[in-house]
Amino acid sequence: MADLSETVTRPIPVFILFGPTASGKTEVLTRLFTEGGDFAGSAELVSADSMQVYRGMDIGTATPGPEERARLPHHLINIRDPGEQFTAGDFVRLADDACRTIARRGKLPVISGGTGFYLKNFVLGLPEAPPSDPAIRAALRDELAFRGAAALMEELRAGDPVSAGRIHLNDAYRLLRALEVFRLSGRPLSAYPGSGVPAGDSGAAPGPRPEYRFLITGLERPREELYRRINERCAAMFRAGLPAEVEALWKRGYTPKDPGLRAIGYREFFLEDEPGVFRLSGDLARMEARIAQNSRRYAKRQMTYFASLPGLRRAAPEDIGGLRAALTEFLRSG
Repeated sequence: MADLSETVTRPIPVFILFGPTASGKTEVLTRLFTEGGDFAGSAELVSADSMQVYRGMDIGTATPGPEERARLPHHLINIRDPGEQFTAGDFVRLADDACRTIARRGKLPVISGGTGFYLKNFVLGLPEAPPSDPAIRAALRDELAFRGAAALMEELRAGDPVSAGRIHLNDAYRLLRALEVFRLSGRPLSAYPGSGVPAGDSGAAPGPRPEYRFLITGLERPREELYRRINERCAAMFRAGLPAEVEALWKRGYTPKDPGLRAIGYREFFLEDEPGVFRLSGDLARMEARIAQNSRRYAKRQMTYFASLPGLRRAAPEDIGGLRAALTEFLRSG
């Protein structure tokens, strides 16, 4: 593999591997970049998973364990407490730092995960004006149904009190819009001119950031196979102790009011008897079924979203030979 340590003054090559939940990203990375792979020891991974950033949530987010991280160094996992917000702006800033550091060490930065809006903003750069993002909007609609408007307004009031003062509790569109912008950019909607109105289309699609050159690959599986894998993963998480992990977080004071526990695989454990007052459900079978169902719905949105990534190359997870060839050509072309 070419020495990447000199590329810090030229565009840094970055391999991006995107795929929905349970699509097989970890298996592909293991076969490419750990012992026995053609690129063993040549890469470090930057996680593009919006929930693996949180500590104490390893089972429900399938966070790689110590052995896996020893074989392939990982960045941006277990770096926040569940009560802390982590935005797309945070991800782009920290992923930039990680990619530059990795390249200086002569290694290939590999960004992998299923949070499509993180990847899209990394590739294209954060917008000057707040765009509408279908993935974040869909997640917020789910939260509105689960948590209610009052809980979302409380979150908005903490991050953007100006917008919260302008928006009526029953104005779901503007409430979700303001939260969408804050989660995407880390900036309040009220900081933008003409706030509340989605950014217009300039007529020209933005191009990839010039400080990088990208090989972007999306993993695809037949839907029935993917859904089966999701169901199996959910069952495995319960066997591995997911209910105990959630209970430990709850005993530490975390609830679905906190950013970390809004994630699929955690929020389903909670019942809200009155606004802001939560308790744990004891119906494990029902929770497992709900988590599997919500995970399948999320995977469907992920598959739709990753089609919008620029320069996307689609691949079957089993096509390791094709992935190796594409990666080899990508590194030689630089």
